[in-house]
Amino acid sequence: MLDFIRQADPAILLLVLFAVPLMLRIPIAVCLGFSAAIVAWIYDMGIDMLSYNFFAGVAKVPLLAIPFFILSGFIMERSGIAARIVYLVETLAGNMTGGLAIATVGVATFWGAVSGSGPATVAALGLILIPAMVKNGYDKPFAAATVSVSSGLAIVIPPSIAFIVYGGIANVSVPALFAAGIVPGVIVAAFLMLTVYIISRKRGYRGMPRVTTVWAAFKDAFWGVMSPVVILGGIYGGVFTPTEAAAVSVFYGLFVGIFIYRTITSVSVLIDVLVESVKATAVIMLVVTCAGLFAWVASTVGLVENGAEVLLALSENPWVLLLLINVILFVAGMLLDAISIYYVLLPFLLPIVAHFGWDPVWFGVMMTVNLAVGQITPPVAVNLYVGARISDLTMEDITPPVMPLLFATLLALAVIVIFPSLTVFLPNLWGL
Repeated sequence: MLDFIRQADPAILLLVLFAVPLMLRIPIAVCLGFSAAIVAWIYDMGIDMLSYNFFAGVAKVPLLAIPFFILSGFIMERSGIAARIVYLVETLAGNMTGGLAIATVGVATFWGAVSGSGPATVAALGLILIPAMVKNGYDKPFAAATVSVSSGLAIVIPPSIAFIVYGGIANVSVPALFAAGIVPGVIVAAFLMLTVYIISRKRGYRGMPRVTTVWAAFKDAFWGVMSPVVILGGIYGGVFTPTEAAAVSVFYGLFVGIFIYRTITSVSVLIDVLVESVKATAVIMLVVTCAGLFAWVASTVGLVENGAEVLLALSENPWVLLLLINVILFVAGMLLDAISIYYVLLPFLLPIVAHFGWDPVWFGVMMTVNLAVGQITPPVAVNLYVGARISDLTMEDITPPVMPLLFATLLALAVIVIFPSLTVFLPNLWGL
């Protein structure tokens, strides 16, 4: 039986062993690791190498930043920074048309510089912003959709966990990716703000009247506003690396929560934060290790080379290939999480990037923006699931108001694809 199976193409078998469990809704990490292990065993690729590859998948210095940034996000949410940032932006928007919806996009954009995770941003901000919008007359599904979609910016606005993973796989400078994500993130936010303004104007939605001055709100939120300044300023100023910046952000959040806002008042709060952080980190790292095994086996059996050759054979026109790649990423984002997509598809795509001479920094940002769209596109749509859960709605309720916001995000993606200079402007300016 084993000899019969060995007559099959190992690349095809790998794809089948990955796809079938995935369609049965088995967790993605299990699908990746299971298919890689079975193919390695059947074709005598050295089953003892799996443990080494499993370890090597996470034993990378850039990946150390992931647990620190996750912990930092939880600490800053518990320390009250999120609530104060929300209040500051709401005060800035005042009672203008669509003020709360625009403020939601602005807060999510800013919080992306703290969290780095889309679902975590939805959870941190949704509990504050969705009730506030509903209280002021906004439709609840629209409020939940606005929070869920704009929170996708968390993987584009630096520091981004997605950029850290991409940089490790593609061997690209993480600080350069962080810098490159700023302008595209602002572009996506601008398109979303315009869209929610148009919808709000049509429906008569407004912001909240100011109950305090902007200056008073800013003073209260000052330490929260400074958090991305400390993190990104330290990186671009050459004070510390992204990994060191992640560790600094943890201690900064603790300092603010314990000594400034005095919201972290007991050891039990810290234990809760650590537990949640460990859970989130474990999920990501399990996917990273299993996806690393899959990528190694796929490369060994020739799946990567064959896949790249197939794509290049379809067209030599770079714009046609770009369109095709973005369609593939869009569909993949509807089914898989971003980290898995990086590990599964990047080995196929990097030879194409090299063939056409595309800037890998720009390509990484473009790919990440596309995957951010995947976080809000059913059937997986992790951001929408979190948004629906915390607002007591169903996916059917929240999906219709997502559609115009999804279209706006795709238009922003088109701008990023057509004008690469917008992405690489800051990295080039700062010499990264």
